[in-house]
Amino acid sequence: MAKVGIVMGSDSDMPIMAKAADILEELGISYEMTIISAHREPDVFFSYAKSAEEKGFKVIIAGAGMAAHLPGMCAAIFPMPVIGIPMHTTSLGGRDSLYSIVQMPSGIPVATVAINGGANAGLLAARILATSDEELLGRLKQYSEKMKEQVMEKDARLQKVGYQEYTKK
Repeated sequence: MAKVGIVMGSDSDMPIMAKAADILEELGISYEMTIISAHREPDVFFSYAKSAEEKGFKVIIAGAGMAAHLPGMCAAIFPMPVIGIPMHTTSLGGRDSLYSIVQMPSGIPVATVAINGGANAGLLAARILATSDEELLGRLKQYSEKMKEQVMEKDARLQKVGYQEYTKK
């Protein structure tokens, strides 16, 4: 049973949404990924959001660009956490998406990550789930330790070769 629903309004969002899925996979969290347009197929969207709790979802990660109604509409229907990922857009650079997602009315919260912040959305979903899952919390701590070690390795290389050689890669 999937714990996280990942939903996007268009397949053009896939590269960013895949980053959330990659994090969930790395941490051993089950998910279901779907493409649904809240505007072009509202009946399908409504059915998805209404059945998410029944499917066992504990968190929904919803990515959307431009009008970006998908995360907010998920939050209006699904009673558990929704994480919105604003997509970069060519016309306004994603600020339109960001404002649309973050400016939810009182009573309908959507946690919002940075524009194109797929990886952070996956990590935020994992952290939410880890509040009631000690094993997952342990995997998150290991993930953080791995990130720390990667930075330390990069600094060790910088100190060894200097910035000119480092930037050549």
